[in-house]
Order: sequence, then structure tokens, then C-alpha cells
Amino acid sequence: MTTENIFSAVLTLSLLAGGAVAFGSELGQTTSRPAATVATATLPTVTVVGHRTAIAEVTLPTVTVVGRRAPIELAVETETVEQRVQ
Repeated sequence: MTTENIFSAVLTLSLLAGGAVAFGSELGQTTSRPAATVATATLPTVTVVGHRTAIAEVTLPTVTVVGRRAPIELAVETETVEQRVQ
């Protein structure tokens, strides 16, 4: 094993141990919180009255879109490249 692998293993195990300790310490705490009092307000009934107005008919002009494709250049490989697998 290289030094880098050993360092990575030690770091990973340290993080796992630290997370387990933090999780366990949160579970071990028993704090009792006082019950929260909630203020309640009663509002009067509201009636909303609205009238819908007639919608005016709208006609939009015809739009014609003309587009041309720009000339493109294709990249072509002219040589054989040796494949390397590591």
C-alpha cells in the first residue's frame, strides 16, 4: 500500500468515527422543553364580491419566420489513434 492509500483509509475511518460519536451524543441528550403556548385569534367572516367583465376578442397578426442554417465544418479524424487502456 502506498502512503496515499494509508492516509485515505485513516482519514475515512476518522470521519466515520467522528460521525458516529456526534450521532450518539445527539441521541443521548434528554432535554425537556417547556410546552409552547400558541396564541389564537378569531377573525370575522369575509365575503368577496366580484364581477367578471367581458373579454375583448384580440386578433394577432400572422408572423412568418424564415431561417437559414449556417454552413458548418465537421471535424474529421484522418489518422488512426492508438488506444491505451490503463
